[in-house]
Amino acid sequence: MGASPLHIDLEIIPRQRFDAIDVVNEVGKRHGDVLNDFRKVLYCSHHTTAGYLDPSTTRRLANSRDRMTPFVESYRRLFPPDAGYRHDDMRLREELTDEERRVEPPNADAHLTFIGAGLKSCVTYEHRADNPVFFLELDGVHEGRVRRRKTTLLAYDEEKVVAEKSLIVPVTNHAIDSVNLADPRLGLIENIEELMRLHGIGYGCADVSLAADEYQSALTVNEFETLLMRHDLHEVLKDPLRFMLKQGRRILQDPRAVPAKTKGYARYDIVKVINLLMDALGLAESSVERLLARLMGYQAERMLRFKRSISLPITTDHNGAPSLVRGRYQSPILIQWRPTQKKSRELRIRLLQFR
Repeated sequence: MGASPLHIDLEIIPRQRFDAIDVVNEVGKRHGDVLNDFRKVLYCSHHTTAGYLDPSTTRRLANSRDRMTPFVESYRRLFPPDAGYRHDDMRLREELTDEERRVEPPNADAHLTFIGAGLKSCVTYEHRADNPVFFLELDGVHEGRVRRRKTTLLAYDEEKVVAEKSLIVPVTNHAIDSVNLADPRLGLIENIEELMRLHGIGYGCADVSLAADEYQSALTVNEFETLLMRHDLHEVLKDPLRFMLKQGRRILQDPRAVPAKTKGYARYDIVKVINLLMDALGLAESSVERLLARLMGYQAERMLRFKRSISLPITTDHNGAPSLVRGRYQSPILIQWRPTQKKSRELRIRLLQFR
């Protein structure tokens, strides 16, 4: 095994709006077989509409692009483009300048697909030279403009837990709520940075998870934009089929009002979406029937692949100080779809050092 860890920043240019790029292959083409000296690699996306599937889901999909594509496509059909998202109404986006409103892509569907399909901004894989790791891009091209994406890799041999801490986060008594965990008043980022300095972490990550007795809640990393989090996500948690059915109804009412390429949405009902998902996961027809029966209650926790943990990578900045890796628009977010009597949620923080 070689010296560890190894830090690589990789620029990725997608070929289309949805794309699956093998990052292991890209590193090989640009840097040779440098990853082969290490047992593990942490992969981190700097973006809120592009990320990775966790290793357990990847295994179920046979680590195959051909299986991952219909898996992601099933969630893209739940959240079709131009389905009336508040986030995409640029007139309401008060944080944008007039110039930004003219060029900002309408991409609420990509954000919701990221969250709903359980994509993560940061994952760790056991490294095998012949196993691809796919960077899944959900919003790569808009009106001919191609995004330039960034992903960070930390390759290492061993990890050691050097600190653990609990943090209580207040939540409202609303059944559906989302909390921006980057808010300084909550202290999550500040607690992590204090532990980083205290333990002199050069390379590693902070794992943040919900306590074992926290239910009907989840964690993600995404853009905490008010219209997206307080309106669009809220609607998804109330009824995960809302936007798909709304798009279908709109097309059926006036099929001439939309481009021909989107008319196919009118033909896709919930059975088609579930079949796509089940085919990707390799489940039997009986499983499809059972799941379909359960999903007709439209419960978000059964349909969407919410995650209970997130990871925030740690590297060393140009001054030699530990620094959290976060994209410009990335925020850790707590989501709940049932209230809790104690009006708070407990988070567990684990600080890991890479060697």
